[in-house]
Amino acid sequence: MKKLTTIIILLAGLFFLVQAATTQQKKSTTKKATTSQKAVAKKPVGTTIKKDSIKNIEQKNYCIYITKAEFVKKIANIDKDPTNWNYIGNKPCIIDFYTTWCGPCRTIAPVLEELAKEYEGKIYIYKVDAEKEKELAQAFKVQAYPTLIFCPMKGNPQMAKGALPKAQLVEIINQLLLKKQVTPPPPFLQRR
Repeated sequence: MKKLTTIIILLAGLFFLVQAATTQQKKSTTKKATTSQKAVAKKPVGTTIKKDSIKNIEQKNYCIYITKAEFVKKIANIDKDPTNWNYIGNKPCIIDFYTTWCGPCRTIAPVLEELAKEYEGKIYIYKVDAEKEKELAQAFKVQAYPTLIFCPMKGNPQMAKGALPKAQLVEIINQLLLKKQVTPPPPFLQRR
């Protein structure tokens, strides 16, 4: 009986030693991983970083997310004169009034991002979260999402509602904003 008790005590002791060693090894591995992630994040500019070494690389946004305060500085001062449109930007623009819960808004978002990249330097594409910027959405009488406002350099802005296909957006950009063809704007645009 004494031999059996001694064997059980030895096995229990061995079990606890193995558990302690495993726990220590896990802590050491976690520390090494954290240290290597910090090292990757602190790499100097111009060095090559493997894709696998960073999981969440932020992509450049070509669309510009703006608030009412930025809108007044970059697009039009609607506080000063809400009845007259006076575009103050240096390039034509599209203003996308969207909400985070809107399905069509999420559908058109990558299309607008593509267009902003394709037309970079020629037009701006601004995005306004209509729920956060309610006063701005009310100023333009936005009631459906997404609502797109096309602002040429001269003349009044025009409005379209809904998630338009990319081909239609390209047509509007070329005809209305960049004036590539001298034809009337597409019929689905509404004057503001």
